[in-house]
Amino acid sequence: MSGPAGRVDPEAVRPGSGSPVLVAFAGLPGVGKTTLATRVGIALHAPVLPVDPVERALHRYGLTGDVPGMAAYGAVAGLAEVQLGLGLSVVVDAVNPVAGARGLWHDVAERAGVPLRVIEVHCGDEAEHRRRVEARPPEEHGTWEQTLRRRAEYEPLIGPRLVVDTAVATDPLPGILAYLR
Repeated sequence: MSGPAGRVDPEAVRPGSGSPVLVAFAGLPGVGKTTLATRVGIALHAPVLPVDPVERALHRYGLTGDVPGMAAYGAVAGLAEVQLGLGLSVVVDAVNPVAGARGLWHDVAERAGVPLRVIEVHCGDEAEHRRRVEARPPEEHGTWEQTLRRRAEYEPLIGPRLVVDTAVATDPLPGILAYLR
C-alpha cells in the first residue's frame, strides 16, 4: 500500500472494496484538516465535503451571525447522506467545534447504516499553527486572533476518534487509512 517516501498509493484503496464509511474531520482552522481530508478522499475515491465554502456562500446571500454556521453544517450533512445512500464513502472537512455540530455526523451515519470515523487534527507547534493561519487569506479562513477565540470556544471532543498532530514530521495518511478500515 505504501509507495515512495511513505506515500500511500491511492490505487491501493479502490471504490467498492469495502463498506462505505463517514469520515468526519475536526479541528481548528489552519491545523491541516483540508489537506488531510483531501488526501483521504483521494485514497478512498470518496467525495470530500467541506463546510467552509458552504458557509461563505450563505454569507454572500445575506445569512449572518450563527445561522450560516449551523445551516452550512446541515447542508453538508444532507449532501453526505445522499452520497452515502449511493454507496460511497464520504469525507467531511469541518472545524466541528461543538457537540451540536458533531452530533450531525453521528445522526447521518446512523441513518445511513455506516460507521462513523472521527479524526481530530491539531498542530502541536503553536508557532507553526500561527504561521499557517497567517499565510491564508483572512477573508476565507479568519485571522490568528479569530482562531484563538475559536480555540477558547472549542468543546473537547469526547468519544472514539483518531487524534493527528500535523506538527509531527511523520506522514499521518497510512495511520489514518488503517483507522478507517
